[in-house]
Amino acid sequence: PNDSQNPYWNSSCITTPASNIFFSEYGEGSSNNKYLEIYNATNDTVDLTNYALARVNNTPNNGAGVYEYWVDFNSGADILPNNVFVVAHPSADSSILIHADMTYGSLSNGNDGFALVYGTEPAIAEPPGNTYIALDWIGTWDGDYINNPGSSNDGWNVAGVSLATIDHTLIRKCPINQGDTSWLNAAGTDPVSSQWIVRPQNDWTNIGFHNTCICDSTTNSYTSITDTLCN
Repeated sequence: PNDSQNPYWNSSCITTPASNIFFSEYGEGSSNNKYLEIYNATNDTVDLTNYALARVNNTPNNGAGVYEYWVDFNSGADILPNNVFVVAHPSADSSILIHADMTYGSLSNGNDGFALVYGTEPAIAEPPGNTYIALDWIGTWDGDYINNPGSSNDGWNVAGVSLATIDHTLIRKCPINQGDTSWLNAAGTDPVSSQWIVRPQNDWTNIGFHNTCICDSTTNSYTSITDTLCN
């Protein structure tokens, strides 16, 4: 599709549009019980060769808005249609690892911004828009997390929950059908405006699958009532 039909299109350098994949779940649990889940909302298998996770560790050393670490997916990795791909910490609980498609030992403590990106890693780290684009976010690369007074922990608020990226599980609401290039928009300010449901620490009941729900065809939108029914 052309750029008017596909929000992931970048006509300047990226010659093909990205497939519709996005973060569907995030776990920041006790100890090393951490994971990211990515959902393939298409009816085709998505080859992850041209996708990656790019992250900033705590405060960005390369300047606000620029990643520090580029994390390629394993060779041959793909996501089946309407299925998920789970990246877990190698020392996570066995109930997490049984769903893992890949392990990575530097997942977030709550203040590390992750982006799901598509394209080519630049020779020198730079913001999205030239050789690669960002499809979805958990946190940002700006270091604009919220400080937790009296603690070394920092994180982002989600759905009105303070520091929700620490010691919580985040699940994407079922009507969300693509990533959001604005973390602030996705995080929202309350349970209605947020694209995420915040659950307690170590709640892994939804890992390994992602629930979707059918939008109202007359409005192509969703409401808090629909959210309640779907969830």
